[in-house]
Amino acid sequence: MRLALHLAKTAKGQTSPNPTVGAVVVNNGEIVGVGSHLKAGEAHAEVHALKMAGNRAKGATIFVTLEPCSHYGKTPPCAEQIIDSGIKRAVIASEDPNPNVAGSGIKLLEAAGIKVESGLCRKESDELNEDFYHYIVTKTPYVTLKNAMTLDGKIATSTGESKWITGPEAREDVHRLRHKHDAILVGIGTVLKDDPKLTTRLPEGGKNPVRIILDSKLRTPLHANIMTDDSAETWLIIGEKAKKDRSAYNKQHVKLIEMANTNHLRELMVRLGELGIASLFVEGGARVNNSFLTAKLVNQLIVYMAPTVIGGSDAPTSFEGTGIPHLKDALQLEYKSIEQIGKDLKIVAKPRVERVK
Repeated sequence: MRLALHLAKTAKGQTSPNPTVGAVVVNNGEIVGVGSHLKAGEAHAEVHALKMAGNRAKGATIFVTLEPCSHYGKTPPCAEQIIDSGIKRAVIASEDPNPNVAGSGIKLLEAAGIKVESGLCRKESDELNEDFYHYIVTKTPYVTLKNAMTLDGKIATSTGESKWITGPEAREDVHRLRHKHDAILVGIGTVLKDDPKLTTRLPEGGKNPVRIILDSKLRTPLHANIMTDDSAETWLIIGEKAKKDRSAYNKQHVKLIEMANTNHLRELMVRLGELGIASLFVEGGARVNNSFLTAKLVNQLIVYMAPTVIGGSDAPTSFEGTGIPHLKDALQLEYKSIEQIGKDLKIVAKPRVERVK
């Protein structure tokens, strides 16, 4: 199962809006087939593994990280293909929360006489697909908020210098996170100040996320990188009263999305969910960060912390505005991982879930 999980992780970011899945076929103690789901609309992990196993799938065991699908979508049901292959035992890490599956895949296998065991490495499998689970249940994107700061919590000096607080290794890791997300979001302030490309730039290439800009007054310059570079889609979230001539933004890779109130992030999340955005990477400034914090829309916080101290009350921090006024209402997190990347620390934290005693 750990091999199946590893196979699934290798395709993270490529399969949205589908989950990432890995599968391994074992016959008489020997691995005879492996596979992972590579892209939505293409063959699922189980199909790849069964195809590799061929006739050796008969009487074998298949290990799969997520319950096999039982419905017809862009591909035939994997559960039926497992049955037809002659597999005698299926070990499944997690049940699929998708209402189109939700236990029906397991029931189909059991009805065909296949022995089914579930729960092996469930925690690892659930963590791998937590963005997919969130999207399926809420119909809104899973939000990861990313910050780069000094050891004393500053994101720039009092004069505005911010390049580069973190080292090249941490910056490359950020590009790997971009590759794994459907969309990246910043505010218009970031566009006007930094003119970012907001693309994935890795030595081995990578998938570019949709670029989403909170731009209520439509101030994005036509010469900005996000406008001239058509290697990724650009969605501008504008207000109804944006008076600027919109015809100038009529480009194939640019979409204007009008909102009655661009300050209502929850409404925006619903809209993005309807547009197929399952995972959102927020790389905005302190004002955008504060908006997501106060709206309680942070599903994951990733902080890159440099061993640098700037000091000064005028040096900006990660969250502007009034923030959360009462400590009892503050976002309570638990650390999921802390690792050193180059000279910097990478901290991953998620909202604490109160467990029923």
